[in-house]
Amino acid sequence: MPIVARANLSPASREEHLARLESATLEYPLDVLVIGGGATGAGAAFDAASRGLDVGLVEAGDLASGTSSRSSKLIHGGLRYLQMLDFTLVAEALRERDLLLTRTAPHLVRPVSFVFPFARKVIDRVFIGSGVALYDTLQSLGRRRAVPLHRHLLHDKLMTVFPALDGSKLAGAVEYHDAQVDDARLVMMLARSAALHDAAIATYTRVIDYVREDGRVIGVKARDEETGHEFVIHAREIILATGVWTQEQQEIAEAETGLRVLASKGIHITVPKDRIPAKAATGIITQTEKSVLFLIPSDEYWIIGTTDTPWTEDVAHPAATAADIEYVLDHANEILASDLTREDVIGVYAGLRPLLQPVSKGEKAASASTKVSREHTVMTIEPGLTAVAGGKLTTYRVMAEDVVDHAIRDSFPDRPSLTASLPIVGAQGYRELTAQRSEIARIREYDLVRVDRLLGRYGALLPEVMALIDTDPSLGEPLEGDERYLRAEVVYAVRAEGARHVADVLMRRTRSDYEVADRGAGAAAEVAALMAPELGWDAEREALEAETYRAHIAARLAGEQARDDASAAAALADAPEVPRRA
Repeated sequence: MPIVARANLSPASREEHLARLESATLEYPLDVLVIGGGATGAGAAFDAASRGLDVGLVEAGDLASGTSSRSSKLIHGGLRYLQMLDFTLVAEALRERDLLLTRTAPHLVRPVSFVFPFARKVIDRVFIGSGVALYDTLQSLGRRRAVPLHRHLLHDKLMTVFPALDGSKLAGAVEYHDAQVDDARLVMMLARSAALHDAAIATYTRVIDYVREDGRVIGVKARDEETGHEFVIHAREIILATGVWTQEQQEIAEAETGLRVLASKGIHITVPKDRIPAKAATGIITQTEKSVLFLIPSDEYWIIGTTDTPWTEDVAHPAATAADIEYVLDHANEILASDLTREDVIGVYAGLRPLLQPVSKGEKAASASTKVSREHTVMTIEPGLTAVAGGKLTTYRVMAEDVVDHAIRDSFPDRPSLTASLPIVGAQGYRELTAQRSEIARIREYDLVRVDRLLGRYGALLPEVMALIDTDPSLGEPLEGDERYLRAEVVYAVRAEGARHVADVLMRRTRSDYEVADRGAGAAAEVAALMAPELGWDAEREALEAETYRAHIAARLAGEQARDDASAAAALADAPEVPRRA
């Protein structure tokens, strides 16, 4: 198989990868099996495979279908952690941010500026300014800067940069820089990078049991959720990277020890770009009594969030309530000159942060999840089974490196990590292609906005998408339900990016579920029609896929009218993202 083609997560490659996993026997096991297809799991598979190990990854749903597609879309040092005096975590996160910006994922991660407004002219300027100055200092230690230095803005300058703010409440601001990313695409590209290094990637493959021999975990029993086929995968080392599902997997493994993870819900809303006028693509960060509030510029809309509340419902169904949405709107309106209302909201999404519990077994858990550390922990759960939890999106690579180091420390002690210098698929050649953006726009008759979107989604892989259009010009047309995306992107999502269902495309390969007012429901039938010949669907299955997605969106909208988590979660429980297996 050609080297580039190995990175494709196609329907055929899924069958091949499943067969490879099933062929991993007790005599010829995988070196490493990763359970979990979020940022840390995909990162661990990439890390281990790039060390030359025989690697497999299984994920019960789609890549990034949990927490890793529902973040604030920021790659950042965590300015607020300076208040907790967690300098090590901030410095680590800043280093990782700069690696992504400059070396490993410049096609997916891009700089973004923020203003941190303050009300008290002297006290806040000194306090906030000192914190941001320290933030800048930590990112300058021992390396070239990847983003500009911060600057102070007096009141009049702040209002010039951000006229949407309520100037009567503010005395000035500090402007600083971080970075942003489409989180789900980052995870998908990590999985493709792992596949490029010959890892076997199988989504919709659930671990239902663990296999032991002489007190050691030597494999798992897995089930293909699309066919019901059950099989055993043997591996020398197994890594559990399942986020808020960690305790569930530990219970399946009947582990006597393990990590305790607290699920904390964070929700975000999106509103049209013109509802918050700004002179440039600059965001806002401010502190609330419970968390921080970000107003983040992204394409033609703003992402606003987040909340931080304990979640005690089924972790499979995180849901935003009316109270959550009102909380975000109320806090945004405290600093905006013109109030946002529910009618302004385009989309809403909710995710669960996997936070390590800071209490011993038997002790009462802390009620305020915001006090839980964001640092990650790696732990041997049972011989042969290692778990990782905690952390945040920005530090996924460090978490992946640490858990692989820990898992293989006895089996393969001479295999150091390479991912600090190894580009993610699509990075190599990205800058050269970006230099041709005007020529691409001219040849394809696209405006530069579309070309920049495409380059920011595919990087150096963009010619692969364009090749589909050259073969079938109809694929060069925009989707009727969301014109940000081309029809070719749906076909490419199936042929190369591992998409198996309409929800995979509309919620993770594109982001229609929060970018357009109907949450992608209007595009569902067209997307299903494009996917059908690629996946061998008949007319009945094609219609079922579209209807299942529309029903899921209707349930999310119903949940957003509920006042409590239990009601919102219950609505989603009856309306899965993808069709249930017959």
